[in-house]
Amino acid sequence: MTITEAEVLNALKTVQDPDLRRDIVTLGFVKDVVISESSVAFTVELTTPACPVKEELQAQCEAAVSALPGVASVQVTMTARVRARQIQEGDLVPDVKHIIAVASGKGGVGKSTVTVNLAIALAETGARVGLMDADVYGPCIPLMMGAQDERPYTKGNKIIPIQRFGVQLMSLGFLLEEGQAVLWRGPMVAGTVKQLLADVDWGTLDYLLVDLPPGTGDAPMSLAQLVPLTGVLIVSTPHNVAANIAGKAVQLFQRLNSPILGVVENMGPYIDEDTGKEVRMFHGTDGDELAKVLKVPFLGRIPFDPRISKAGDAGVPSMITHPHTEQAEGFRHIAGQVAQQSSIIAMTRRDLTRLSEAPARP
Repeated sequence: MTITEAEVLNALKTVQDPDLRRDIVTLGFVKDVVISESSVAFTVELTTPACPVKEELQAQCEAAVSALPGVASVQVTMTARVRARQIQEGDLVPDVKHIIAVASGKGGVGKSTVTVNLAIALAETGARVGLMDADVYGPCIPLMMGAQDERPYTKGNKIIPIQRFGVQLMSLGFLLEEGQAVLWRGPMVAGTVKQLLADVDWGTLDYLLVDLPPGTGDAPMSLAQLVPLTGVLIVSTPHNVAANIAGKAVQLFQRLNSPILGVVENMGPYIDEDTGKEVRMFHGTDGDELAKVLKVPFLGRIPFDPRISKAGDAGVPSMITHPHTEQAEGFRHIAGQVAQQSSIIAMTRRDLTRLSEAPARP
């Protein structure tokens, strides 16, 4: 019995992307179908290498095509091509597919720690990742990435980022003398954020994570106004004060028309190794409760672990020093959720643009 490409594609239409809620053929994910007698091979091109349901989709594809009469073997190659955010005319970083701001209402919630480890977790998947430290008053990314003694150089009229752990870095901290305080007002902050975007040779990136200062001041507003963000990640602790102020950060970005990717809970409950009992550092609003109140996704929880902050202080993030812990798996899970939400936003905006540009029906 002769197997046709049309039959293979028709079978694959039964496989749906669980987030985009459409079949993978209509979405254009299926590529390079090759049929040789009773063997079928094809490629499925996902929207991110960090897709959390990659294995599930692969298994569904194999099952769907294997069920066709005459098929003896199926080979599915899973690849990824990150779909970009909306690139506008005059975009400061047109080769960066997704810009993700990491924000918090208050300081002390581990926002920079989460940003650093998420960047490494995304890079682990094969994604091209950059990390921009926009906390102009307290730039700590160079220290946490073990690059505090580095100084970037320029090529042409662009600054070349520092490379660490598979991530490109840029921070005002690279340009300041040790211990130098920054005493700037709003316009200078906005100008610095713009320079960190436009004057740096970021190259082609799948994801640029931007570590914002806590609060709702000039840096967050400048970033949202300078570039079309894919979305904003809100970091909080299970603590009522942190949750309350995080809500204000969400309101700011919503007013600036920046999508909220979701909430991450840091320093969550952990299991005491000696007693086996759950220990809570804080007894306030959990991350999932906060997400429900704010009506945004809950992306995951990082249990409290002193090794995480110790690793950051030593300049080698915990994703590198302790890659097999519950905390590392938490960062990987959240990285997958961030990539997933970014893909949903990019694909949804593309569809809306296509519809708006379609000619009106008579």
